[in-house]
Amino acid sequence: MSTSSSADGRTRATGSPAAFLRPGLFEGRQVLVSGGTSGIGAAICEAFAALGADVLATGITEAEIAAAGSRPGLQDVQFATLDVRDRSAVDALVAGLPRLDHMVNCAGVIRRNDELEPDVFADVVDINLNGSMRVCAAARPRLAETGGTIVNTASMLSFFGGGLVPGYSASKGGIAQLTKSLAIAYAADAIRVNAIAPGWIATPLTKALRESPERNAAILGRTPLNRWGEPAEVAGGVLYLSSPLASFVTGSVLVIDGGYLIM
Repeated sequence: MSTSSSADGRTRATGSPAAFLRPGLFEGRQVLVSGGTSGIGAAICEAFAALGADVLATGITEAEIAAAGSRPGLQDVQFATLDVRDRSAVDALVAGLPRLDHMVNCAGVIRRNDELEPDVFADVVDINLNGSMRVCAAARPRLAETGGTIVNTASMLSFFGGGLVPGYSASKGGIAQLTKSLAIAYAADAIRVNAIAPGWIATPLTKALRESPERNAAILGRTPLNRWGEPAEVAGGVLYLSSPLASFVTGSVLVIDGGYLIM
């Protein structure tokens, strides 16, 4: 991940965070990324693969996987369909891996407005929070064999509410507490459990917000760095939390938000 200056003079990331780390840092390591077919998840897969890891990414549909497989940075990544609401499917996928060193939970949904309906609320929580727990529980015995790591995906909405997204906000608040709790529970197995909390990142999920002049201005106005983050910048945090650089870090929620939370 290199940096460049835009016309407004602001520095932003380009390329892969792997450029800053030792080549082959994750050589021989098996990485599982749930929800790794687009956006932040895809950037994480690309970053691990660039550093030599064997990466398996999951998506909910074959169409997602086909689209992801055509991306240049994901040519060395393997893909599988997985619905994190299906515990037997989660258990079978993890059990079928040759080994497991690093697991990243990125599978998630947001359904603005509709989450005020209890059934939609419950489904969002089941995917984002319960789904993460299912993958963590399945991964624990495999990660215990390698002294591996887990990185969950929290959010700015882990720290404050969202009137249109109560299910998403509740699930992401739960992710922060789940991460801290599993860091304690899994420490005896030498498994480190951390989370990232991305701010406003330029992904397909935020496309509508970026294209709305009013919402875009409000977001940038509260972000000290005055720009949207890039998925590669979030991937850099995951690489750090999964690497020996963070060998004494567990139970942390790493905020990657350009300063949005401090305003």
